[in-house]
Amino acid sequence: MSTTTLTIATLPRITPLTLHDILRSPTGASSLAIVDVRGSDHIGGHIKSSIHSPSTTLDYKVPELVRTLQDKRMVVFHCMLSQQRGPSAALRYARERSRLFGKQGKVLQAIPEIDDEDSDEEHDGQTVVVLQGGFNAWQER
Repeated sequence: MSTTTLTIATLPRITPLTLHDILRSPTGASSLAIVDVRGSDHIGGHIKSSIHSPSTTLDYKVPELVRTLQDKRMVVFHCMLSQQRGPSAALRYARERSRLFGKQGKVLQAIPEIDDEDSDEEHDGQTVVVLQGGFNAWQER
C-alpha cells in the first residue's frame, strides 16, 4: 500500500456489518472511535459510544479531536447518509492529523483487522474511514 494524499473519493469506507463486528470484538471497541457529525438529526438516535461533533463545529474542534483520538487505531466518521458531511469531516480530520503529526493518511484496499497482536506491530498509526451509508444504514442493519 502506498501513502498518498487523501481525497473524499479515496477515503476508505467501512460497512455497518464490519463496524458492528469490530465493536463486538474483545479489543475492537477500545481501538476505535466513532465520530457522528450530524447536527440536530443526532437527536433521533446514535451509535453507542460515538462522539457527537456536529460538522458546523469542526473548524475549531478538529485539532482537539485529533489530539484526543491520537491513540485510536481507527476513527470512523459518519452523518445520516455519509455522502457529504461525514466524508468531508473525515478528510478534514485526516489532513489536520497529517499537519499536526506529519503522517499522511493511507489509501487502503481493505479495512485492517483490529486485534490484540498490535503491540509490537509497525503501522502508520491511525486509519480514518467513513461509515458506508451513514447512520441510516447502521440503523437499518
